[in-house]
Amino acid sequence: MYEKSTRGWLKHLDFLVLDCLCLEVAFFLSCFFYLKIRNFLQDDLYRDLAVVLLLIETFVLFFFESLKNVLKRGIYKEMVETLRHDVLVILLCTFYLFLTKTGGVYSRGSLLMTGCIYFFLSYTTRLLWKKYLWKKSLSSGRRSLLIVTSQEYIKDVVKNIKNNNYEGFYLSGIAVVDADLVGSIIDGVQVVADVNSVADYVCREWVDEVFLNLPLGSPACERLTKVFLEMGVTVHEKLAHIHEYIGQKQRIEPLGTYTVLTTSVNMVTQKQMLLKRFIDICGGLIGCVFTLLLTVIVGPWIYIKSPGPIFFSQIRVGKNGKKFRIYKFRSMYMDAEERKKELEAQNNFGNGLMFKLDDDPRIIKGVGHFIRKTSIDEFPQFWNVLKGDMSLVGTRPPTVDEWQKYELHHRARLAIKPGLTGMWQANGRSEITDFEKVVKLDMKYICDWSLGLDIKLLVKTILVVLKREGSK
Repeated sequence: MYEKSTRGWLKHLDFLVLDCLCLEVAFFLSCFFYLKIRNFLQDDLYRDLAVVLLLIETFVLFFFESLKNVLKRGIYKEMVETLRHDVLVILLCTFYLFLTKTGGVYSRGSLLMTGCIYFFLSYTTRLLWKKYLWKKSLSSGRRSLLIVTSQEYIKDVVKNIKNNNYEGFYLSGIAVVDADLVGSIIDGVQVVADVNSVADYVCREWVDEVFLNLPLGSPACERLTKVFLEMGVTVHEKLAHIHEYIGQKQRIEPLGTYTVLTTSVNMVTQKQMLLKRFIDICGGLIGCVFTLLLTVIVGPWIYIKSPGPIFFSQIRVGKNGKKFRIYKFRSMYMDAEERKKELEAQNNFGNGLMFKLDDDPRIIKGVGHFIRKTSIDEFPQFWNVLKGDMSLVGTRPPTVDEWQKYELHHRARLAIKPGLTGMWQANGRSEITDFEKVVKLDMKYICDWSLGLDIKLLVKTILVVLKREGSK
């Protein structure tokens, strides 16, 4: 699932916060040095204006889009845009003083000094912060990008993306479709696949998005695009190659200095993802508090029944193949992983893509069955939610051995963050033992995602757990 960019003020909240801090510092310094006011918070006029300036700052950033393309602006362009923004803030502040009839009381020299200091601080801070983000994006990024290109374009496209990496991508590698260059290093980025192995590489590794930069008429272009979309990977395709993919979401946008057609199974705005993350943080904090309380009660019980760690951790596969460590209350005996192979024949999912037994003998008698029946064993995962590895609602994260058995279309269920609950859990997971049905439910969630659907599934999951507990 692809996160569409939105207005500058929301996309760059870090710049908004920094600009607000610079404005408040400028206001304080002008009061201190020009008016000799040691504590302006004691004066109603200046205290109120300090708050109004923050509102004006946010207003200007939102309605005048002062941060639009901020990462792509050079030193001179940034100076012009910062000056424009500064003038608008001071003019609106003057207008506010006029409307409130306090202009005659407030010092015009202090206001002018505030504007001058603010311009210097804001301009300097923006340049330094962009430099920091630029360095950070070269080493590690929020999203992983695989470049698929030909031997003819390879050097130019890698240089272009690295020098114009405004989105902060982590370049996971290069796939060359018309030559065997696997293992080669191009401008610091490794060639990781050829035309025959690229699909398998995307299926097994952390790849969020793919950029296709291939010659016009390349037979590999359309074929690879269909394969990547089947796996739920977002595809950026240079506009020389435009195809119609039924049921997919598409938009035209810049990538580096290229104009590309971006295709994905679903697209959401950063505003929507910000709200989802806000809900996750709130839920994660509340869940962690309950986890601490449950640890005091359940922890000793687990240790008495089966001496060893109270918590169980395991490497799982998250969004687009990114691995993370998941946490649970330990509900099984210490040798559970070793005994798993002996029980494979009894697995409800016979293909090994998931593992579930009706009466698992590895579960600790008493406490293990209880915390599983009530889903208490899942509570430590609220820490994963708080960290950002998981979401409250998503898809079940597979183990590494399950993930290695995935076919290409199974990979699509990893297009979003894994969740504590999801369509499968809320729709009778005990009765569904066909992995293809699980994938179908997950894809329905990904394609139809909305905040309303998340809330609906959370409520439904709570009712399912309560019903299960009531039927004991």
